[in-house]
Amino acid sequence: MVAAQEEESPAAEAALETLCRTYWKPLYVFIRREGLSRDDARDLTQGFFALILERRDLAAVRREKGRFRSYLLTACKHFMTDEWRRAMAIKRGKGQRPIPLDEKGAEEQIALASADRMTPELIYERHWATTLLENVLGRLKEEYRAAGNSRGFDALKQLLPDEPGAPSQAEIGTLLGLTPNAVRQAFYRFRQRYQSLLREEIGHTVASPGEVEDELRHLISVLRR
Repeated sequence: MVAAQEEESPAAEAALETLCRTYWKPLYVFIRREGLSRDDARDLTQGFFALILERRDLAAVRREKGRFRSYLLTACKHFMTDEWRRAMAIKRGKGQRPIPLDEKGAEEQIALASADRMTPELIYERHWATTLLENVLGRLKEEYRAAGNSRGFDALKQLLPDEPGAPSQAEIGTLLGLTPNAVRQAFYRFRQRYQSLLREEIGHTVASPGEVEDELRHLISVLRR
């Protein structure tokens, strides 16, 4: 996010576009839970991100304690109430590239969330947190794949907290042909790298390294609600 706040440069533009492409889904889910139809939510989401990508005005992030998560939600609420119809018409006329939306997955998440009493804001934050964790696991999986150890990733991932029906370390050892001590060491390295990537991913969404731990604690609390 620091790179995205820099003056005009290809790196800054690429950094901001990457953030938008990564975190559009929580915002789309929020907009849908605010009562908009699928088509209107799609147009609003794309129009909003087109405006963000055009303006690259992230100075307001500091007013949200440097968190891109908070900035996006606040900016989107303003956009929905004051600007979205006019802005979308302008963006359509200018031929801005839309952010591609995989709405199927988002709609499935909306269906799951509709059965509970969570507010749209909490739903947004929860989907932000799960999206971030999915990105971290995706990066870790790619590292293991590049090292020729995709099987190890698939097995060790099951030992992470909250994995349903997780096998024991002994069962993982049998699966991978490792001794109990070797499994413990492998999972220790797996977990350390996972935590490192998690903090790195959060670091992409806050304005300074000093905010990473606070944001991590907040996201953990959101997932526990």
